[in-house]
Amino acid sequence: MRTVLAVSALALLSATAQAQTSDPAVLTPERVFANPALNGPVAQGVSLSPDGELVAFLRAREDDVSVLDLWAAPTGQGEPFKLIDARALVPDAGELSEAEKARRERMRISQRGVVEYSWDEQGRYILAPLEGDIFLASREGRDIRRLTETEADEIDAKVSPEGNFVSFVRDQDLFVMDLASGQERPVTTDGEGLITWATAEFIAQEEMDRDTGYWWSPDERFIALQRTDESTVDIIPRLDITGGGATVIEQRYPRAGRPNAVVELWVQDVAADRRVKVDLGDNADIYLTRVNWATDGSVLYVQRQSRDQQTLDLLRVDPATGASRVIATQTSDAWVPLTHDFKALSDGRFIWSDESTGWRHLYLYDAEGRKIRAITSGEWPVKALNGVNEETGEVFFTASMRDGREYPIEQQLFRTSLSTDAAPVAVTPDGGWWSASMNRTATAYVGNYNDLTTPPRSGLYAADGTFVRWIEENALDTDHPFQPFVSRRPDVEFGTLESDGHTLVWQMARPVGFDPSRTYPVVMQVYGGPSGGGVRNGWLPATTQLLTEAGYLVFRLDNRGEGDRSAAFKQALYLRMGQPEIEDQVLGANYLRSLPYVDDSRIAAMGWSYGGFMTLHMLTEPEMGLAAAISGAPVTDWSLYDTHYTERFMSTPEANAEGYAASDVVDQLDQLTGRLLLLHGMADDNVIFENATRTIDALQASSTPFEMMLYPGQRHGIRGNERQLQQWRTYLDFLDRTIGTRAAR
Repeated sequence: MRTVLAVSALALLSATAQAQTSDPAVLTPERVFANPALNGPVAQGVSLSPDGELVAFLRAREDDVSVLDLWAAPTGQGEPFKLIDARALVPDAGELSEAEKARRERMRISQRGVVEYSWDEQGRYILAPLEGDIFLASREGRDIRRLTETEADEIDAKVSPEGNFVSFVRDQDLFVMDLASGQERPVTTDGEGLITWATAEFIAQEEMDRDTGYWWSPDERFIALQRTDESTVDIIPRLDITGGGATVIEQRYPRAGRPNAVVELWVQDVAADRRVKVDLGDNADIYLTRVNWATDGSVLYVQRQSRDQQTLDLLRVDPATGASRVIATQTSDAWVPLTHDFKALSDGRFIWSDESTGWRHLYLYDAEGRKIRAITSGEWPVKALNGVNEETGEVFFTASMRDGREYPIEQQLFRTSLSTDAAPVAVTPDGGWWSASMNRTATAYVGNYNDLTTPPRSGLYAADGTFVRWIEENALDTDHPFQPFVSRRPDVEFGTLESDGHTLVWQMARPVGFDPSRTYPVVMQVYGGPSGGGVRNGWLPATTQLLTEAGYLVFRLDNRGEGDRSAAFKQALYLRMGQPEIEDQVLGANYLRSLPYVDDSRIAAMGWSYGGFMTLHMLTEPEMGLAAAISGAPVTDWSLYDTHYTERFMSTPEANAEGYAASDVVDQLDQLTGRLLLLHGMADDNVIFENATRTIDALQASSTPFEMMLYPGQRHGIRGNERQLQQWRTYLDFLDRTIGTRAAR
């Protein structure tokens, strides 16, 4: 369950059916879910070429926001140009394979066309999978070469570091194509049935933020690749119900406390066509979390996590023999978080982060895994390691920090020293939300920025923060799609509450023309689970404005356990999911009731996934006193959810029976304080539909009225403008009847 999931779920909040008005400045659901996108031309997947001379990015088509094309722009003079036109190359996109559908669901990819791409390390080529086949775009001459045209999907395609080969997975085996000759050959041949090569298993994709199962060495001599055997994983039959019928899917789904897939790591010597197995230890019940190469390809670094996730080992592997030894270990009484902060340096040293001080910080290690020094420190967490300039000794990272203190609602890019004690220096200005993608040498970066009045924009910057050029300025000018609705943009206020020694941040959006002498109904947006927080000084989803157009105050509180904050803040929910989070939301509801302009009899909550779990618990908590709740794709029994996510926070059902019982909302449904709208995709392979059916069954058995909306063929998110429009019309109608204008009559 990833942050992206929470964001996409909350972003599903749309507008009001009552926005039928002659005022063109009033935002309507029909406009929100139409082309072009209201956010404007937002660049996605932006990356610099290795030499820093070209920027590539994905852009949605103006005539169809569901299709992405690949664009590029020179970092010097010259205008952006379309490098790959998805419709021109593949006019009629066919049906994706089930494996690719599942992979894209795990990666939270909902669009078609060019949805991912990769550079070779020389910056000569861009490789782009497109509708199951692979295309290679050359920087020189901008010609495009189709590499495959097969009935099977080629997935997870990569250009080798020196640009001599292209690799991809087809039918559960890894293939390598020589670009000079165009000849392809299989690296593995026994991938079939329950055996898969070079593909991240379900758990890695869904919960460990690892979307690949193979890694080229920098010198192209080796490929590290995983082998997955799913025969140990339980078969969980589920109905994949569409508008045209139903199919029984025998899904291999590792539920909490049950066996995982067996994952091995091998190293293939490409030229010698020889493969050795990496020694991952005697215990096969572990997680393969991260794989990295030394800069010269002489060492393979592997991160191995224990099944209880309280130990994370860094292994140093000889790629020629597969022999390994542990050189560094992180431990925790709760769980050790996974990051992408490992960085091998050219002199054999490396950077790695941990939470040993209670906050995530970066450390420098020698080649043998001995910690040399802290690169960052303080009562604030590093969010990501963005780059290292080894020539200047500068380390770049993102953090939510201002004046040396945690500041959760904003994010900036900082730089500090690799080898000397130095206070971090902000590279980007404060006041909003920055993310950055640096080139390999950390001499330049693509900066992505937004705030409450600035839609997402992307620019190219020198490493010191000097602006070079826009990639996608996305100026909110007279031609911007959102411009007609700017005058009715909600006013937003931020604040804090104290809970058990922790500071919680909140935000409230108010309708245009807000009058503090009146009383207003409130919609509490909630996610609540372990992920990046949702309260930030950032561009609001258009759906928030739909809610304020309907006359609602929109309130969001990041409870304990939510957001990239201190270890103590995150671990507050350990073994007790659904308890401290609800306590904090009660605190938020009580704060709302203390405000003279809040109608305390008309407060509702809405959320998706973990947010759906939260809204069900909030509606059954008497102290919340909710009049209504919208629960989308909720987990209702954590023993039905997957191993890595659930056991990280709850241990196993056998070891924490009390915690699992307390989090099971079905046993609390007799305490509903208001009306419920339950929604679920009928092909959901993440939060299995059984989570909804057991709730439906319990409510019917107790003769409790409720409302329900099911989505045939939809997985964990509802896709497409038409269905999202229907979803939001349903939301707004339900809210209007329970806390809105019709409820107030």
